[in-house]
Amino acid sequence: MELTLKNTFENTTKASRTLVELNNETIDAILIEIADLAIENTNSILEANQKDLDRMDKNDPKYDRLLLNEERIKGIAGDIKNVAKLKSPVGHVIENKVLDNGLDISKVRVPIGVIGVIYEARPNVSFDVFSLCFKTKNACILKGGSDAEFSNIAIVNIIKEVLKKHNVDTNVVTLLPADRSATAELLNAVDYVDIIIPRGSQGLINFVRENAKVPVIETGAGIVHVYFDKDGDLAKGTAIIANSKTRRVSVCNALDCLLLHESQLDNLNQLTKELATKNTVIYADEASYNKLTDYPKDLLHKADDSHFGTEFLANKMAIKTVNSFETALNHIAKYSSKHSEAIISENADTVATYLNRVDAAAVYANASTAYTDGAQFGLGAEIGISTQKLHARGPMALEEITSYKWIVKGNGQTRS
Repeated sequence: MELTLKNTFENTTKASRTLVELNNETIDAILIEIADLAIENTNSILEANQKDLDRMDKNDPKYDRLLLNEERIKGIAGDIKNVAKLKSPVGHVIENKVLDNGLDISKVRVPIGVIGVIYEARPNVSFDVFSLCFKTKNACILKGGSDAEFSNIAIVNIIKEVLKKHNVDTNVVTLLPADRSATAELLNAVDYVDIIIPRGSQGLINFVRENAKVPVIETGAGIVHVYFDKDGDLAKGTAIIANSKTRRVSVCNALDCLLLHESQLDNLNQLTKELATKNTVIYADEASYNKLTDYPKDLLHKADDSHFGTEFLANKMAIKTVNSFETALNHIAKYSSKHSEAIISENADTVATYLNRVDAAAVYANASTAYTDGAQFGLGAEIGISTQKLHARGPMALEEITSYKWIVKGNGQTRS
């Protein structure tokens, strides 16, 4: 590890230890001030963001993720304030008991310590990660991609300005250089970083998992299905499918594959009517392709095997016709990334079976998968969507970036 980054990691680790001395009122006040300053500095943030946008092709699916505007900055600031309003889990006594020998044992929530986050073209992550980490008295090391370099620098400068004003060690948030060598050093910073969370494409997540010596929590990649059952409601289905796919096509909770019960093929033109108005490209299997007589021909293509199990991150989706509920479940089990999965059905037994059997971080019945989001779940914001099962699953917010320790109080007890 080069001396420069070793010193950086050491400074962040030292700074993390000072956070436990901050009271919750001070933390909340700082977060609110950061949110207000972000809005005040909207123009400077957008200027920096435009420098990043100028380097990216507008047709790149990551362009929308990179894009900031006045409305999005207001939303980010609102999320920061929502985090400030929430009760911190740090210090919460999860369990307490007194043993027969008189030992008083408590299981208490504590910060994880130093959290490293590696992410691609999403500058809002810089604000989200800091607010959640700071609220839980964790220090954070941010490794953004080169695509968002100018945006991230502007954002972290705002954060550090407020920290400095309140005499808080500014090393509690560290933005690493955008080059790849910094990523390699972070992945190997075992003496300084407690966990690493990658946010981005499946390629990024795979790279981090395969190369990190620091423990990793996988987040982000979403191969999302919506199953329209034989007992599905047409109006609900039309709205849910359109919202799941087109609300924001570049995010991980966006629909990638519609599974359609064959008895609903005659309703397919209605189910996709709104998608056509949003210029959604469809890759349809043979049965659904033949039924999509009303769909614009320039947006309709025949699917092949490569279109199933693909996270499009673009205004594209696949359609697969299934002959039974069981076939739909098997398809999901084969292709899902275990992020978000949904069923549209009015049959209570079918819904209950789906919710019970589908293995994913978030499973929906008659609702859009677009809700898989920390803020939408009432968590204030999120540090990512965990698709694994160890430690945390689903939107990772305050509680999910804490650990716990055992506090044992005695009065001279010794073990025989």
